[in-house]
Amino acid sequence: MTDRTDVLIVGAGPTGLTLAVELARRGIAHRVVERAAAPSPGSKGKGLQPRTQEIFDDLGIIDRVLPATTLYPPIRVRIGRLPVYQGRMHKPAAATDEVPYPAVRMHPQWRTEAVLRERLAELGGTVEYGVELAGFEQDAQGVTARLGSGARLRAGYLVAADGGRSTVRKALGVGFTGETREEQRMALGDVRVEGLDREHIHAWVRPGKGMVALYPMAGTDTFQFMASLKPGATPDLTLDGFRRLLAEPSMLRGLRVTELLWSSLYRVNIRLADAYRSGRVLLAGDAAHVHSPAGGQGLNTGVQDAYNLGWKLARVLTGGPASLLDTYEEERRPVAALVLGLSTDLHDRKSFRRDEETYQLRIGYRGGSLARHGGERVPDGPLRLADGSRVRLFDLLRGPHFTLLSPDPAPRVPGRPEVRAYAPAEPYGGFRHTLVRPDGHVGIATDSAEELAAYLELV
Repeated sequence: MTDRTDVLIVGAGPTGLTLAVELARRGIAHRVVERAAAPSPGSKGKGLQPRTQEIFDDLGIIDRVLPATTLYPPIRVRIGRLPVYQGRMHKPAAATDEVPYPAVRMHPQWRTEAVLRERLAELGGTVEYGVELAGFEQDAQGVTARLGSGARLRAGYLVAADGGRSTVRKALGVGFTGETREEQRMALGDVRVEGLDREHIHAWVRPGKGMVALYPMAGTDTFQFMASLKPGATPDLTLDGFRRLLAEPSMLRGLRVTELLWSSLYRVNIRLADAYRSGRVLLAGDAAHVHSPAGGQGLNTGVQDAYNLGWKLARVLTGGPASLLDTYEEERRPVAALVLGLSTDLHDRKSFRRDEETYQLRIGYRGGSLARHGGERVPDGPLRLADGSRVRLFDLLRGPHFTLLSPDPAPRVPGRPEVRAYAPAEPYGGFRHTLVRPDGHVGIATDSAEELAAYLELV
């Protein structure tokens, strides 16, 4: 017997979970399988960029995330015991009408995943842990997957969100162009430490002894531990090993790692998939691109992949044009290439500074096939409607629908219940008709009703 679903998602990290939420809130049948027996406890990707916070606002989880976050504290760098630098990684920024979430917030990945799982459960979804994808075949109508249990599953589409070592990408034979810097490895861990304040990020550099940094994790009593490893050294990822990694560069007698909760060996990988789609199989998140840790771009880029892909999959599965899925790679692969270059540059320069370049608010799709006088992210802000009421733009956009700002919108969207129309008191952006996509980017801005109607045929 073969079970059936619309979308099979392989991998339950932030990318896979975001995609599952996007599909669930549109009523699209899906399954999420994860070969690990349980959720990962590691802090891993810990920075939520402003654009990701806007996405979480739209998904209905921002109020659960923000109370458990903090701003990144000042970083204090020492060479041995000698202080050499103190400053903030991010410039202080206040919320504005256009940018309600102006700062990177620290939030351990295990908690980000927990909040997404909770939201998925509210929408009727779940994650199947301990279920491995053993293989798959595809044809013109769908994908037949073989699970480790021996069960078979027929899906309209398969989305690989199974990480940098993606078994799906390898099975497809899709190239993963870039480099693995074996000589640049790090020990990662979540630890408890005695003798260290939590008001700073602490970093030590000692010639010949490497670098170690401790980040106080928001809402916990733990630190994320990052330490460089010597080329060729065999890593000791035990409690004693982490104690030695801290003692050599810091030279502080009163400083002691008391507990190791999670550990991992990290290699600097900088790679980009040669294609994001092969037939009815698509790649997202780390399966499509892997980054250096500098700039906090990896998790955030994966979340945005899912946010871009989710509404497109849903539209195709509910009668929209199949060509819509071609725009996923068209829009997201250049973004990943840009972000890879940025994070690699920050890594190579060993720069602690972060600014608007890394916040991902400037990312857009101008010039693409779905951008007609548009493509940019829509900022928040007050909006006065023709009936005299005042609203915030994000309140209109929140949800899985298209948003049309037009003085005479109703006759322009017959048979499209997923398009919500509002009449602003003045033309938004100077155009008579502005259609905002479900992912908060302008699809088309035009004065022509005919152009608007033609665009709606594309989406």
